[in-house]
Amino acid sequence: QVQLVESGGGLVQAGGSLRLSCAASGGASWTSTMGWFRQAPGKEREFVSAISRSGSSTVYADSVKGRFTMSIDNAKNTVYLQMNSLKPVDTAVYYCAAAPSTLPVSSRQYIYWGQGTQVTVSS
Repeated sequence: QVQLVESGGGLVQAGGSLRLSCAASGGASWTSTMGWFRQAPGKEREFVSAISRSGSSTVYADSVKGRFTMSIDNAKNTVYLQMNSLKPVDTAVYYCAAAPSTLPVSSRQYIYWGQGTQVTVSS
């Protein structure tokens, strides 16, 4: 059983930065992609970014391109999301997830999910 645990969320002013972490345990060898999604109150879950397990490829939602950067440290079984130039619209619960396919952007392709970490950006 794969377990994912997010951390690093918090309250930050607009223009500030946060780094989220996702620690994986009980790893499945079939996992090809790690992703980040977010969900604001009253809204559907939204794709943020994804990275191949090797770290060689990444993909980002248009809304975060140029501001967010995803990385992976396989030695620590941890993925990161560096968030810069944060905006109030980035406020949401951020979820880490794992998928067996190559860089999917649909939440339906992700099998394992963390419990989420809250990010709040004030103006």
